[in-house]
Formats: sequence, structure tokens, C-alpha cells
Amino acid sequence: SMGEPIVKNYDGREIRFCCAGCPKKFESDLAGSLAKVDEAIVKQQSPYYPLTTCAVSGAKLGSMGDPIEMVYQNRLVRLCCEGCIKKVEADPAKYLAIVDEAVIAQQQKTYPLKTCVVSGEALGSMGDPIDRVFANRLVRLCCKGCVKDFEKDPVKFLSKLDEASPGGAAKSGAHDHGDHKH
Repeated sequence: SMGEPIVKNYDGREIRFCCAGCPKKFESDLAGSLAKVDEAIVKQQSPYYPLTTCAVSGAKLGSMGDPIEMVYQNRLVRLCCEGCIKKVEADPAKYLAIVDEAVIAQQQKTYPLKTCVVSGEALGSMGDPIDRVFANRLVRLCCKGCVKDFEKDPVKFLSKLDEASPGGAAKSGAHDHGDHKH
């Protein structure tokens, strides 16, 4: 709403700000600010999380006490125990691929659009659709050319997906700006 977002990277985590004044406030208590972001990520991504088992061990979530809700580079990963955290950190691509595969398998069945969220072209009109996972959500694109455009402003395109989904944009909470005031 205030022009191009300010994009900062904190240990591999992309955080977008509405204006140049926000990063300084965010960084004044970086650990606390990232904890608040993690809390929001868990809340936002939980409805879309596809696994009922640990992404590392395969154990049923809850079989070893409360599941661990780990946020790795802005992605929710649910684990059976604290011991699995180090395994995700050691080989994140392996475990995120397990989550991605489950997201795609689960969400393809109910994907609400027949068109690409970027170009508006019919899915399948340029070969097999390109399936990407962003924030534990399936995003289907018509071609490789749309991937870069999507990655420039994923929230813009997720809003199209939200509008097409049952319950509309209210379901995602993607537009919740908390107590931020200008």
C-alpha cells in the first residue's frame, strides 16, 4: 500500500516491510520480532499443512507429546520431537521436499483454479502445469516463464488463489497487518 515493499533477509528468511521505517523497529528486538513472525506463520500455514506424521521420522504427530512446530525459512514443518530439529537443519531440502510432495498431492485434488495465477492462461495450455509450493500452499503456473513473476510478488498472486478458494481471502489471514499503523 506504500509502494514497493522493502525486502530484507535474516538468516535465509525473507521479510517484507511496507516502508523504510519498519526494518529498524523490527531489528531493535530481532529475536522477538522473528518469534512474532514465526507465530503468524504457524497460524497462517496450519490450515494447509498436509502431514499427520513427522516429516523426519514418519512417526504419528502427537505420539511423543505435543508436536514441534518448527519454522524453517518461513515454512512450517511439524516434527514429532526436539531431536528431529537438527536433522531438518542439516538437510532442509530433503525434508521440505517431503512436505512439498504431500502439499502437492493433497491440494491438487481441490485446487480452485483452472488458470495460471500469473498469466491467466489455462493450466495445461503450455504443457504440464508447473507446481510450486509457497507457504505450504500449492500454486499452479502455466509455464516456467511465470515462476519468476510469481516469486517477485507471491502475496499478490496468492490473493487470487484466496479469492477463488472456498471461504475467499478471509480464510488465509494473509492480509492481517496486526497493530501496524501509519
